[in-house]
Amino acid sequence: MSLRLGGMSLKSLALIENWPVSGAAAGVVRADGTILGTHGPVGQRFPLASVTKPLAAYAALVAYEEGAVELDEPAGPAGSTVRHLLAHTSGLAFDEHRVTAPPGERRLYSNAGFEQLGDHIAKAADIPFAEYARQAVLEPLGMTATTLDGSPAKDGVSTVEDLLRFAAEVQAPRLLDPRTVAEAMTVQYPGTKGVLPGYGHQNPNDWGLGFEIRDSKSPHWTGASSSPRTFGHFGQSGTFLWIDPDARLACVALTDRAFGPWAAEVWPPFTDAVLAEAAEV
Repeated sequence: MSLRLGGMSLKSLALIENWPVSGAAAGVVRADGTILGTHGPVGQRFPLASVTKPLAAYAALVAYEEGAVELDEPAGPAGSTVRHLLAHTSGLAFDEHRVTAPPGERRLYSNAGFEQLGDHIAKAADIPFAEYARQAVLEPLGMTATTLDGSPAKDGVSTVEDLLRFAAEVQAPRLLDPRTVAEAMTVQYPGTKGVLPGYGHQNPNDWGLGFEIRDSKSPHWTGASSSPRTFGHFGQSGTFLWIDPDARLACVALTDRAFGPWAAEVWPPFTDAVLAEAAEV
């Protein structure tokens, strides 16, 4: 995915200078690959934590389109499917390979679920999941600074520059059929309630296939002006990626400080400032 600079750089991105972190980088990209602005060391590699999951999910969707797996085939615990694992409804616990609910009953955010998803795809494709993701997603998009070694739930490392390539791809898919991506940003198992990590119980706690969907959640890590269709992910390493289809742009921010109250305080107004300025471009 080739990126190109737009005619101006969003001044709102400089707000990351006020964040209580030692290092941060951010960028905004439109679907056509036009960079509306960047700030900070966009080529620096940061641990992604759970922002790894959208990358892993995209690789899983490539596996689906290639015929290696089906979304509704058995995977994970008894009664669970690939779709359940992607949508955090397999019933697996957060960080333990232990079943705590029947599949489809509750939105139980699960790192273990994504690890079982990675194992399932690795077995189906007869290739380690990290290598499959590299060949299926990272290499075609030119994401040369990104690795998904370790857990497909949380061990990815990447740069703002690479994630802007990914965000442009998701907005205007070339690796996947647009209908598959539309399914990924559509609520799976509507009405399912559960905990959004860091933001408490949400009813419903809407999720697509590997992407969290904003809808009417409150509180939330995106902005008050973010459209309900906004989807993406944030990570415990102080990272986020959101895509707002109504605003027709995506934003990435990576930091070197773990998520906490500081992030809940500064991320929403930052997003609102980016959306307001981008609307005038």
